[in-house]
Amino acid sequence: MREIPANNGRRAFLKGSALVVAFSFLPKLAYAELNAMGLPKVLNKGLPGSLKSTPWLDAWIRIAADGKVTVCSGKVELGTGVRTALIQIAAEQLELMPADIMFIAGDTSLTPNEGFTAGSHTIPDSGTALLNAAAQVRALLLQGAAAKLKVSADSLWIRNGRITSAEGGSINYGAAIAGIDLHRQAAPASVLKPPSSYTLIGHPVPRVDIPGKLTGGSSYVQDIRLPGMLHARVIRPPTRDARLLSVDIAAAERLPGVLKIIRDGSYLAAVASDEWSAITAMRALTVSAKWEGGAVLPTPQTIHATLQALPSEDIVILNKGKMAMPAVRTLKSRFTKQYVMHGSIGPSCAVAHLTDGSMTVWTHTQGVFPLRSALAELLGMPDERVRCIHTEGSGCYGQNGADDVAADAVLIAKAMPGRPVRVQLMRDQENQWEPFAPAMITEIEAGLDASGRISYWHYELWSGSHNERPGNAGKLAPGWMLARPFVPSPSLPMLQPEGGGDRNALPLYVIPNAHITNHFLPRTPLRTSAMRSLGAHINILSIESTMDELSSMAALDPVEFRLRHLEDTRAQDVIRTAARQFGWEHRSRKRNRGFGFAFGQYKNLMGYVAIALELEVQPDTGKVSVVRVVAAVDCGQIVNPDGVINQIEGGIVQSTSWTLYEQLQFASNGIKSIDWASYPIMRFSQIPAKIEVHLLDRPGLPFLGVAEAAQGPMAGALANALAQATGKRLRNLPFGGPQLRS
Repeated sequence: MREIPANNGRRAFLKGSALVVAFSFLPKLAYAELNAMGLPKVLNKGLPGSLKSTPWLDAWIRIAADGKVTVCSGKVELGTGVRTALIQIAAEQLELMPADIMFIAGDTSLTPNEGFTAGSHTIPDSGTALLNAAAQVRALLLQGAAAKLKVSADSLWIRNGRITSAEGGSINYGAAIAGIDLHRQAAPASVLKPPSSYTLIGHPVPRVDIPGKLTGGSSYVQDIRLPGMLHARVIRPPTRDARLLSVDIAAAERLPGVLKIIRDGSYLAAVASDEWSAITAMRALTVSAKWEGGAVLPTPQTIHATLQALPSEDIVILNKGKMAMPAVRTLKSRFTKQYVMHGSIGPSCAVAHLTDGSMTVWTHTQGVFPLRSALAELLGMPDERVRCIHTEGSGCYGQNGADDVAADAVLIAKAMPGRPVRVQLMRDQENQWEPFAPAMITEIEAGLDASGRISYWHYELWSGSHNERPGNAGKLAPGWMLARPFVPSPSLPMLQPEGGGDRNALPLYVIPNAHITNHFLPRTPLRTSAMRSLGAHINILSIESTMDELSSMAALDPVEFRLRHLEDTRAQDVIRTAARQFGWEHRSRKRNRGFGFAFGQYKNLMGYVAIALELEVQPDTGKVSVVRVVAAVDCGQIVNPDGVINQIEGGIVQSTSWTLYEQLQFASNGIKSIDWASYPIMRFSQIPAKIEVHLLDRPGLPFLGVAEAAQGPMAGALANALAQATGKRLRNLPFGGPQLRS
């Protein structure tokens, strides 16, 4: 692997400085018109990627007089390596080394608004915007250099921040761009470098975020230490909607190091000069606090019946052909999924600072602009007086406690003007109050015709909201607890083709008669929101389990059965590649061992993934050992092969944990999964023994998001292998443990 250094970005940019820049690329009205991805309205539909909503070149790329280049993105690093990939894309088109770029991401004062970093959109949206913006800036650099050197642009070559003519003249990027205003709208078409000439895109580049994480350097929001910084802890109610009757504030304020106890209705927090003093005060307040009321929950055993009895908004997402078609063979099945927790390794943290009437908050939110609007409403301040700066958190992938703790930080900082305040949630607070991935139900009825092809497909699903990210203050838990509480905006379904609970509920297979309904549940007993892949995890599992059962009824190999029902050649390619690399045709049955295969294209829009695997089940204990996993991936033009492989491997491990082990424990009086003992995640000893990832690169084709593409196919392959190993089809997640004991 070539080692190509890269600039570490905003941390280096701001080190030793006090730069504050505030400007807006959009009219004020546009900020209020956000879609489900938190994006502002489209200003130019003809532009590629996120240029549609932020079309100005200088929103993405700026060149200083000395030639230094700054690249900006509204998408943020969540541990997936996208920071490195975005730098690669820009550097490729600008003919720079990655280390020559100052990269800034997710800052409401410095970067474009790209909504939430979610749904595997970063490379397709922000990467495509940067690819085109950088190419157009390169063309302007050549144009400016040609004019200043008085030569033809065709006689110039551009490399490492300088432009040189055949006659020997040379100027840097700053001189070349002088007099050319980059505050101009991007053009619909760009002159891109040919993919055959790429030296960065498609090649492995070491991730810029890894060195600090590997060496224990300051890498996360949890690591921030500012001069004069105070520490705070919050006291959450025992259950949602519980009301604080009384608490001994005076006793807590007498504790050493305690500076202030904040109470506003049922909102309670302690501020201290050091972290341990804040924890001591939190514990004292927890002991003395008296609460009444609170939500009464169902139980895990009754949750699915409860959900199906709730009022629903029934959305038909596919209705084609006739559902009264005759079938030679039919099957019906029902799958369920329990609530799942993010299980972030580090509990959420944020730092806020109120100075001169402006609030700055360092946060690991996945959407700095939508969060800014919610925090501004919470504080009663105009948006432009609130600045959100994304700083990585040690755990995310969906909506965990990051947005809530940012709300805690600004509420407490407002009470302590002039001093930065760091708020760190405790493990039990993170677990009990984060928005969980919804419990879900899917029901399928399908039939085969006389030729062994699927004749009809009837699919229904029930799910609460997968998108409660903050757009208003009522989406933030601290906002509910105030004396004058904020009301959450209504829960709305995420429409196709993205989908929420119905993400990937549309099979990519050719089925002549199909009816698919999403029973969206606007109100459910537990707080829910985004978790990686949303409904794709159980929907692909349900679809792929059914495909295996139908292939058995048709007396066909599962891979051959899938290929017969596909017209998409790229889908066929990944299936054939996974089967060939696994040696699917040469597998041999062994007792208590099973082989599984599954396929999916994330959202039917993004990365294609096919997975074949072998596992072993110990019938006396139910222990599952995944022996080998082989994945084939097509995500269009690959930016960083190592990054794609990392994400597929991570998705395989994460999905294995969800599918075999994870479920939230709760009872009528609240959440019981308060630690790692009561919410077990997969241990290192349980990860697949071997994972192989085979990439199908498509140079020159559009980028396809891939970070969440493996979760559904891995779940489906596990379900199919378990059915073969045990002789019984499991339908109620998680599958591990008692269900597998003979």
